Amino acid sequence: MSQVPSKSLPGEVPTRERVEQVLNLIRPAVQSDGGDVELVDVTADGIVQIRLLGACVGCPSSTMTLQVGIERNLRNHVPGVRGVQAIP
Repeated sequence: MSQVPSKSLPGEVPTRERVEQVLNLIRPAVQSDGGDVELVDVTADGIVQIRLLGACVGCPSSTMTLQVGIERNLRNHVPGVRGVQAIP
């Protein structure tokens, strides 16, 4: 079973690997609804850029999935994440 990355120093820039670990924990829930999520980039200022795929594209619930399911988990488990941005 995958482990959630441990917290580290405040202000640390999130790494792509740590973000991917958390996304891998979230992914099965997204896939169960016919969608998926792809990590596009993690910016130096802590913005995680993702692409929603499959049934998530154009779904009215995708904004809620992004904010509640993905952003909240990333902020709680990856130090330095300041937000999540959907990339078309």
